[in-house]
Amino acid sequence: MLPPPDADDDDSPPDVEGWLARIRSGDQQAARQLVEHLYPQVIRIVRARLPRRGGEEDLAQDIFLKMFTRLDQYQGQVPLAHWVSRIAVTTCIDALRAQRRRPELRWADLSETEADTLDAVLTREDSADTADALASHELVHKLLDQLEPRDRLVLQLLDLEQKTLIEIRDITGWNTTLIKVRAFRARRKLQKLFQKLTQKERT
Repeated sequence: MLPPPDADDDDSPPDVEGWLARIRSGDQQAARQLVEHLYPQVIRIVRARLPRRGGEEDLAQDIFLKMFTRLDQYQGQVPLAHWVSRIAVTTCIDALRAQRRRPELRWADLSETEADTLDAVLTREDSADTADALASHELVHKLLDQLEPRDRLVLQLLDLEQKTLIEIRDITGWNTTLIKVRAFRARRKLQKLFQKLTQKERT
């Protein structure tokens, strides 16, 4: 299990560049300090992306392993935290793909409130309204679990977490045009899922 960040009374900013230089020289203490610094960010990404909490520490370990094995690729053009976020997001997407897909969502799986909410969500085009409508955590995941990992990710970041296009670009490495296109297509896929649900209910 990864260690939680140490409490530190020193208000000075973390010496990330110093840690990186020492890590490249084989300093294990610097590696531990870097992990402790980045751990809260990495575990938040893992917990927000995975449908189940089991195995989150193993996945975080995998992310840090990838980080250390790719440090020679880090050129410093973006902050290290952004670079590590991209590794974390990609690792989570791969983990979601590897998991067995959940059974197809059925209308009967939804409560009356969830069905009404789902209807409201998919008949609105305004993302702010969508975020307000997606108030049920369980409904969100019942619905988003039906999407491919990248589609799920872009809607979660944009509509649920209310992140800006720039923030999503920094997290994922995708350009803002691609983010907009993916979000549009993902919402269309949700609408098709909804139509399938309603059609099954009528038959």
